[in-house]
Amino acid sequence: MDVTADRDLPVPGLRRTLKLHHLILYGIIIIQPTAPMSIYGVVSNAARGHVVTTILIAMVAMLFTAVSYGRMARVYPSAGSAYTYVGKEIHPLAGYVVGWSMLMDYMLNPIICAIWCSAAAQNILPQIPYAAWALAFVLVFTGLNLFGVQTSSRVNALLALGMSIVVVVFIADAIRYIALAARPVGGQWLLPFYDPATFAPGRLFHGASIAVLTYIGFDGISTMSEEVENPRRNILLATVFTCFAIGVLSAIEVYLAQLVWPGRTPFPASMVNTAFVQVALRVGGNFLFQLLNATLLIANMGSGIAAQFGAARLLYGMGRADALPRRFFGVVSPKTRIPRNNVLLLGAVTLLGTFLLTFERGAELLNFGAFIAFIGVNAAALIHYKFRSQEKVALPALAPLCGILICTFIWLNLNRDAKLLGAAWIAVGLLLYFVMRKRTAGAALELPQ
Repeated sequence: MDVTADRDLPVPGLRRTLKLHHLILYGIIIIQPTAPMSIYGVVSNAARGHVVTTILIAMVAMLFTAVSYGRMARVYPSAGSAYTYVGKEIHPLAGYVVGWSMLMDYMLNPIICAIWCSAAAQNILPQIPYAAWALAFVLVFTGLNLFGVQTSSRVNALLALGMSIVVVVFIADAIRYIALAARPVGGQWLLPFYDPATFAPGRLFHGASIAVLTYIGFDGISTMSEEVENPRRNILLATVFTCFAIGVLSAIEVYLAQLVWPGRTPFPASMVNTAFVQVALRVGGNFLFQLLNATLLIANMGSGIAAQFGAARLLYGMGRADALPRRFFGVVSPKTRIPRNNVLLLGAVTLLGTFLLTFERGAELLNFGAFIAFIGVNAAALIHYKFRSQEKVALPALAPLCGILICTFIWLNLNRDAKLLGAAWIAVGLLLYFVMRKRTAGAALELPQ
């Protein structure tokens, strides 16, 4: 047998077949066309009705950050990770902090999805208590991940198409309701952007700190670097265009919703989590109410299952790398080839979180970690393109600096309790980091010379 001939054969790799429009579509599928609907009531109450303005402020922050993500994807085309960007460009410890913060995001996402799904299910069958729905959804999330059941990209695309159709139906019914029933006149058309009766800068930026959840997931585009034509150009453009497209679509959705249900009237606690479907009930009756409720229920179930799937793999990767105890986190089931310990642990954490957290508190905690990653990526892009790279790019310092400043400002407007809990999470991560390093160093010294 000629072994040398086999060595000379080219190693198969991913085909670069994706074009720019494929990446933008992929990004919109990740974020979902219904992105602002689940958080609408929480943001409206936090910002006293200025949801459109918070969405646009968050979009500006995400556009600068998207530029930094796109530029760093040029430098590390096969990695596509904030953890990698920060660890390589700034310091491994800083990269670990970003990775640990991202882990918090992954763990919180299924919690807020389970909270939202439980509230939405009560809209359909109110006689079943919240606790029963929460337990049922957590069991579904965990059970499907134990069996490794994941939706295909084709199914995700069909779901995104279905959501888009529902969004169009809502927009049409909302316009009809506004024209025939609400009939705003004069300055009332501008109240969703600025209402002098309820405007307060602190509330506005606090709302913006939650509204960023609309855009979470756009960084997933960078993971397609090895399958896209001209990745140095298209990853950057697709990331920016996706954020812009989602921002404009989201602004239209919430603008119409605020004209239908003015922000001067806060949503009661019983309906704040599913406020957008209450708006749908007003504009389209019970049919649109049930249609939108079911659509968002499916969307949040999919997000919760996928987030738990990603968190289990992230824990497995950290365990395999000895960043977490390998014996628990770094093993897979011999039968299913799934990190069963991690899935079961995350299921328990998700169930506990559905009773300890509100949707708003969970969303703020998630954004606490997300903003640390965003600030880190902007800082990595600043250091690389301003001080290290020979490549010339437009505004190598100004763009990432704006991203750092805006993201930091919004991050500071998170709820105080969310910042304290987030800081505690990072402190635990740092303690674990140094303990694991000490154990690894000790094990290395014990090896025979």
